[in-house]
Amino acid sequence: MLQPTAADLWFVPLGGTGEIGMNLNLYGHNGQWLMVDCGVSFDEPLIPSYKRKGNNGENITEGTTHRVVAPDPTFIASRKDSLAGIVITHAHEDHIGAIPYLWERFQTPIYTTSFTAEVLRRKLARSKLANRIPIIEVDAGDIRQIGPFTVNWLAITHSLPEPFALKISTPVGTVLHTADWKIDANPITGLPFDVNLYKQLGNEDILALVGDSTNAPKPGFSISERNCYDGLLSTISPLKGRVIVGCFGSNIARLISLARVAKKTQRYMGLYGRSLLNMYGIAKQQGIWPDDLPIADAQHLGYLPPHEVLAVATGSQGEKNTALARLAKDNHPHLQLEKGDTVLFSSIVIPGNEKSVERLSTLLLAKGVTVVHSEDSPLPIHASGHPCEEELKLMYRWVKPKISIPVHGEHLHLAAHANIAKNSGVSKHYVGQNGDLYRLAPQPSIRRQVVPVGRIPVQQD
Repeated sequence: MLQPTAADLWFVPLGGTGEIGMNLNLYGHNGQWLMVDCGVSFDEPLIPSYKRKGNNGENITEGTTHRVVAPDPTFIASRKDSLAGIVITHAHEDHIGAIPYLWERFQTPIYTTSFTAEVLRRKLARSKLANRIPIIEVDAGDIRQIGPFTVNWLAITHSLPEPFALKISTPVGTVLHTADWKIDANPITGLPFDVNLYKQLGNEDILALVGDSTNAPKPGFSISERNCYDGLLSTISPLKGRVIVGCFGSNIARLISLARVAKKTQRYMGLYGRSLLNMYGIAKQQGIWPDDLPIADAQHLGYLPPHEVLAVATGSQGEKNTALARLAKDNHPHLQLEKGDTVLFSSIVIPGNEKSVERLSTLLLAKGVTVVHSEDSPLPIHASGHPCEEELKLMYRWVKPKISIPVHGEHLHLAAHANIAKNSGVSKHYVGQNGDLYRLAPQPSIRRQVVPVGRIPVQQD
């Protein structure tokens, strides 16, 4: 059986390496394993799209049903007695979403922060696992011994509350696992990026950096959420019709920015989609949502003059049956779009979702609605939560790891990240994929496709 010895430190990704989403990472040392994150993703469409004639002779596109998938956990589930614990770095679906479906295969404690724990509890409340999973809450700077792994939570900036990098220490080496991050000196939620925290790691003999590659091919720096607020305000201020903004449901910082825009432009903001309402509720409960930013009842927005409406809706990736999809098809019970209204996509198109987003845009344009995608906007209406080239360079300059392991990206993202590490003076850098065994100690190497991997459906959307 494949098990690490006391001299070994291993890294095995079951999801999220060679793809964006569905993150599940394993660290192995001295006969035990530590899991970092357990997320979901969207699979390819189950039903190919096809066209049919509507009642009025119009062409209607049907099909394109997607399914939600998680990494196949068989490798670690068959070793669950050796799984010391699960750490969830933050509350995005691609890092936390598979827990309700996979945890029974592991049955081990989960370590995470207060905000992420509340997100998880609300997910579990809808399942048979409610109140069954031991969740251990931690905070910035906390250090916990989880089996043979000493785990230190390091505050970092991203696009939602309480994101954390992890310093994972063993007697044979220490790893910085960045999870999702960016350098944001002016975040909407939480504290600014702490440069000194990461500079200190340069004196700690970090063996490897396992890091986010999503924006590695992009030059420069990612923009701050504050800049995104300015771009949204400038874009929305002159508009006369209804404004509908599509964004990721878990992006609390974006919701707060939009609420401030609504207040500034004298519009009422309503939320359309269960995930948005859920995240807003958690933010209120946790004291993150500002008291001076009210949210209107979404059922009432349909009675208001168009220039007073700012609606935020789920479905920015073109997913079927989400609020945006229903608005585009005129079958939403609370709001109808008309010519002169504007839909802003305050998001990026995740690779693989291009066709579904295009179909959604086509439906909206056919109604006379103006559609603005963040990629085409002259002003910043979306701020990525991931580091671009210059941010990665700074991180490597500060941390000085001996090994770079790019994760969280497709091959082109991983290769770009590895090249940045190489040019930053990192002597060893491994571009791999799910199922590879990265030996970090005693002798660094990579063994290809040692662990069987795959994806399993966990729910039908």
